Amino acid sequence: DTGNLEELEQVIMAITVTPKPRASTSNSPKNIRIIIEGMEVITGLGDIARACSVLLGLTYVLNLDYPRQLKYTFEVFQKLILELDDSKLLNKFQSLKS
Repeated sequence: DTGNLEELEQVIMAITVTPKPRASTSNSPKNIRIIIEGMEVITGLGDIARACSVLLGLTYVLNLDYPRQLKYTFEVFQKLILELDDSKLLNKFQSLKS
């Protein structure tokens, strides 16, 4: 579908989840993929937790800046969940750490 391709080209960074073809129920297998700068870079990740960790790893390996609209989401992943650089935790996240 051309509309979806044009939308993907505008995406800076995303995890997408779509039902696999011929899937009939909500528990059916899903296609989980990572999009960076409009390009599909990885597919078949299995679950969203794995996709989040792979996306964070790609961000580090490729030395990418966090997208402005996802900055705080990535900071929570980095500082609270992975405990990387948590000494510089923003005040608004201190209560989440407790």
